[in-house]
Amino acid sequence: MAKNVVEKVDDQVKINTLLVSVSDKSGLDTLIPGMIAVNPDLVILSTGGTFSRIKEILGPGADMHLQQVSDYTGQPETQGGLVKTLDFKIYLGLLTETYNQAHQADLVRTKARPIDMVVVNLYPFAQTIARPDMTLENARGNIDIGGPTMIRAAAKNFIRVASVTNPEDYSKILEKLTAGKGCLTLADRYDLAARAFAHTAAYDRAIADYLAGTAGTALLSCYQPGV
Repeated sequence: MAKNVVEKVDDQVKINTLLVSVSDKSGLDTLIPGMIAVNPDLVILSTGGTFSRIKEILGPGADMHLQQVSDYTGQPETQGGLVKTLDFKIYLGLLTETYNQAHQADLVRTKARPIDMVVVNLYPFAQTIARPDMTLENARGNIDIGGPTMIRAAAKNFIRVASVTNPEDYSKILEKLTAGKGCLTLADRYDLAARAFAHTAAYDRAIADYLAGTAGTALLSCYQPGV
C-alpha cells in the first residue's frame, strides 16, 4: 500500500474555519469576538452548550458566523450528547492536507470544508472522581470520547491545523493571530500539537489509574450483569 508522504507545507495558515466544543467555557467571550475581529469571514462550527454560549456571546450577528455541527454534518446529536462530533465530514476537515489532490477531491465529494483550528477541552474526569459522592457510573459517564479524538486528529495534522486545549492560551493565540493577520505559523501549530498530546495523555492516564485502582472493587455492586 502506498504511503502518504507530505512534500509541501504552508508556514502560514489562515484560520477560516473554527471548531469549538468545550466543557470549560471560560474565555470564550474574549476568544470568539477576537477571532472574528481578526477574520470577519470566520466560520464557527459548534455543539450543544458550547453552541448556545457562543450564540449568546455573538448576539444578533451569530448566524453570520455560527453553525451547529449537526446542521453541517446532517446528523443530529444522539440522546444526551453521546455522539456529536464523531462524523466523517468532521474528520475529513481535520485530517486532509492542502497539497494532496485525493484529499481535496474527498472534500469536494462530501461537501466538507477544511477545519483550521479546534478549540476543545474535555469532560472533567479528574474533578468527577474527586467528589465525595462519586460513583463508578458517574465516572464512566465522564470519559470523553469525541473531545480527545478531535484534539488528536488536529494535533496529528499540525502541518495545517491548530489544536487548542487550554483557555489560558486564548490571549496568546489572539496576539499571534493579530500579528499574523489571521494566520498561525507552522511553529505555532507544532507547539500547540505537543501541548495537545500532553493534555490527552494526562487525561487518559487519570482514567487508567482510576480504573486500575479502587473502581474495580465496586464493579459487582454497581452493575448487575444480565438484569
